[in-house]
Amino acid sequence: MDALEILSDLENVFPHFQPIFNADEQRVIAYEVLGRYQSKGNVISLGPFFHDDQIPDEYKFEVDLLLVKKALEKVLDLDEDILIFLNRNAELLMYGHGEPFLQELLEFEKKGLSLKRIILEISDRNYQGDLDQFDHLLQYYRTYGIKIAIASIGDESHYFERIGQLEPDILKINLQALKSTAIGVNFNDVLFSLSLLARKIGATLLFENIEMSYQLQFAWKNGGHYYQGFYLHPPADEFINRDFLKFRLKEKFHDFITYEKRKLEAVYNTAGYFQSMVQEIVHKNKKAGYDALFQALIKEMDQIAFRMYVCDEDGFQKSANIFKGENGWTTQVVYLNKNWSWRPYFLENIIKMRHEQKGRLSDLYCDIETGETIRTFSFPMNENEYLFIDISYRYLFEHDQLL
Repeated sequence: MDALEILSDLENVFPHFQPIFNADEQRVIAYEVLGRYQSKGNVISLGPFFHDDQIPDEYKFEVDLLLVKKALEKVLDLDEDILIFLNRNAELLMYGHGEPFLQELLEFEKKGLSLKRIILEISDRNYQGDLDQFDHLLQYYRTYGIKIAIASIGDESHYFERIGQLEPDILKINLQALKSTAIGVNFNDVLFSLSLLARKIGATLLFENIEMSYQLQFAWKNGGHYYQGFYLHPPADEFINRDFLKFRLKEKFHDFITYEKRKLEAVYNTAGYFQSMVQEIVHKNKKAGYDALFQALIKEMDQIAFRMYVCDEDGFQKSANIFKGENGWTTQVVYLNKNWSWRPYFLENIIKMRHEQKGRLSDLYCDIETGETIRTFSFPMNENEYLFIDISYRYLFEHDQLL
C-alpha cells in the first residue's frame, strides 16, 4: 500500500463502523471503528497500512487521528449509551507520549462525548518499547473513564500474562479458530479458563469474527456478552437501527436455549440412571470388598465405563484403579493411596455428595492419561468412601447429547 498516495489524498480516508450486539437486549451496544480508503472507485481496508513496519509512525498517526476525528463527529449523533471501539497498537498509542491522542478525545468531550464510551482495543505483541511506560499510559487514560479491551493474539501465555497485568474491561475472543477442523477440547478449555478469569476480574467477553450460526451459538454458550462479525453485520459507512437484529437474535437464542435444555435434561436423566444402577450394586456388595464391587460394576457398565476407584473424603485413594484397556480390564495398584484433593472441585463435590446423599455427573473434561473427552460419575458409598466411575468417550459419543 502506497503511504504517500494515502497521505496526499486524505479526503478519501474515512471510517467504517462494524456494529457489536449485546446478549441481554439483542441490540447494537457498540461500534468498532475501522479505517477505509477509496482508490479508483474501490474501497479498501487501511489495515495493511497500519500494520506495515516500513511506514513511519508519524504517517500512521496522521491518518489514524483523521479517522478518529471523522468517526467521532458521526458518533456525536448516536445514543449516549453506545460504546465506541478504537484500535490502537502500542507504537501508535505511545506517539507523542500519548498526549496528542488524548487531547483530541478531550476536544470531543467538550462537544458532549463522554469518554466513558471510548474503548481502546490495544495490541502490544510486537512492541519494542518500555512496556511499563505503556501500561502507565493506559492507567492514566483510565482516570478519564476510558476503558481497555485486549484481543487474543495467538500466544496464550502472553495473553494470560497481559490480562493479569492490565485487568482489562473487555476480553475480545477471535472465533476464526473455530473454522479449523483441528480444533478440539483444548480450545474449549482455554475459553472456559478465560470465562472464569473474566468473571474474577469483572471483564466482559466479546466474541468477534462470527461468520456462521454455529459460531454465534458457541459464543452464546461460552459466556459471550457481546457479539461481532459478518454473520451479524459487516462494517459500513453508516450506523444501523439498534434493533436491526432483535427479532432474529431472539429466535436464535430461543433455538440455543432449547438445544441446551435438551442436553441438560439428557445429563440429568443419565445421572439418575447411573444413580439407580450404582446404588443398587453398592447396596448389594457393601460388605463384599472392593474386588467384588468392581466385578459387579463391570458386569453392568462394561460398555459405559473405563476406569473405577474409591477415595476417602480427603481424596486419598483407598482402592487400586480398575482400568479398561485394549486387552480388557486390569488392576493398577500403583494408584493406591494417591491423593486427588488438589483437583479442581474435588472437595466441593465431596461435600455436595455428603449433604445430598446422591451421585454427581461431572462436566466434560479432558482425561490426563488417555487424552479423551470424558465425564466422571461420583457416588457416596458411605460417610467416608466415595466411588468414582470414569465414563468413556465412546459412550458419550453414542449418546451425543452428553457431549
